[in-house]
Amino acid sequence: MGKSWATFGVDLHLDRSGTGLRRGLTDALREAVRGGRLAPGTRLPSSRSLAADLGVARNTVAEVYADLVAEGWLAARQGSGTRVADRTPAIPDGTPATPDRTPAAPDHRPAPSHPAPHRREPGRPAYDLVPGTPELASFPRAQWLRAARRALTTAPDRALGYGDPRGRPELRTALADYLSRARGVHADPDRIVVCAGFLGGLGVLAELLRQRGARSVAVESYGLPHHRRLLTRAGCDTPPLPFDDRGTLPLADPAAAQAALLTLSHQFPLGLPLLPERRTALIDWARRTGGLVLEDDYDGELRYDRQPVGALQGLDPDRVVYLGTASKSLAPGLRLGWLVLPPSLVEDAMDCMAGRTPGALDQLTLAEFLGSGGYDRHVRAVRLRYRRRRDALVAALAERAPEVRVTGIAAGLHAVLQLPPGTEQQAVRAAAWNGLAVHGLSTFRHPEAAVAPLDALVVGYGTPPEHAWAGALDALCRALP
Repeated sequence: MGKSWATFGVDLHLDRSGTGLRRGLTDALREAVRGGRLAPGTRLPSSRSLAADLGVARNTVAEVYADLVAEGWLAARQGSGTRVADRTPAIPDGTPATPDRTPAAPDHRPAPSHPAPHRREPGRPAYDLVPGTPELASFPRAQWLRAARRALTTAPDRALGYGDPRGRPELRTALADYLSRARGVHADPDRIVVCAGFLGGLGVLAELLRQRGARSVAVESYGLPHHRRLLTRAGCDTPPLPFDDRGTLPLADPAAAQAALLTLSHQFPLGLPLLPERRTALIDWARRTGGLVLEDDYDGELRYDRQPVGALQGLDPDRVVYLGTASKSLAPGLRLGWLVLPPSLVEDAMDCMAGRTPGALDQLTLAEFLGSGGYDRHVRAVRLRYRRRRDALVAALAERAPEVRVTGIAAGLHAVLQLPPGTEQQAVRAAAWNGLAVHGLSTFRHPEAAVAPLDALVVGYGTPPEHAWAGALDALCRALP
């Protein structure tokens, strides 16, 4: 059972097995070290912090640490905490561990003044609740700037050359470490390709699939229309996957498509995780037919009050392509995304990436931001902010629109507001009248999907700046039937 424990601003994705909490935690930590997902030298949370996150006795965690120290998996030193033991000789390629980073000197400069109040552009809605964008004002400008300075100062001259079409090795190495521990991805730096956001990665995959003779990429019954259009322009049909009230179903006809694109951890926009038995069936389909699963993990880090769903890619790295992006966690304007590919696709992907790789300086900055812990700290901070917004949305609707059912809210940046039958378009028009941009669920329905239409609004609660959230929530409540 996958579980993430966040302490000291660091997320760990551990697959707990065995019976009992102590044995399960011991096995999970041991396997994470054995499998290389926790690198030598990685500092673990204190027993007090981890016990507080788990809601268990501190002695339980202390005993687990002691067991693993005795086995040689961990090392404990007075004053330096518990770390993954140095097992460098066992690393096949002999690559040395990354040296500890020297903390940046404190920035004593005065904080920038508050920006000028936002002025509404003529004809533009006063509030934006369209899903898919984070709160851009929360972008960590100061921390990003410090990371950029450190990255540029320490970058070798060759980093400014044409470089590897897969992207800078510093970023691919940092991503391999992060994705392994936080999302359960089996990520080797040599199998990672850095691309221009999710759409850049999907474009590369569509080209690869067509080169290999693929004619169809199955997609979810509800999803983003521009993803379907991109695949269509690449020459691929996009048949909709079957769907019921529990989410997406595997392909009814195994030969109907050569690949399938899914948002497995938080199906967009309905917000359901793909059920375990359907994840298994999807992997079985890929192995049986030689097909590929394209896993869009667009907001996997933003989970609130459910057990996090680990990446499907960890079940079969040879049949699943993992697509990730910084667009939801940081900002879409960075245009930074990544593919974790099966070995058989890496060479062809490199050929397709000619001229498409993001700028080296942005890559180096993200690598520094990941390696210094700044990314983890930022994700944890915005996770708390978005959870408070979600809770405020649910509370306001319970008071002012109790007939509206809110779903899909265990993770991500949006909620689905299920409306009385036949009222979706009325609500969208009322929202526009109240100066609010919001999408109806029908916007995302595949035109060929064999599902009964559901009246609902898809509300992106991450988009408005903090000062506008109360006004946006009030406008939304006024617009509901």
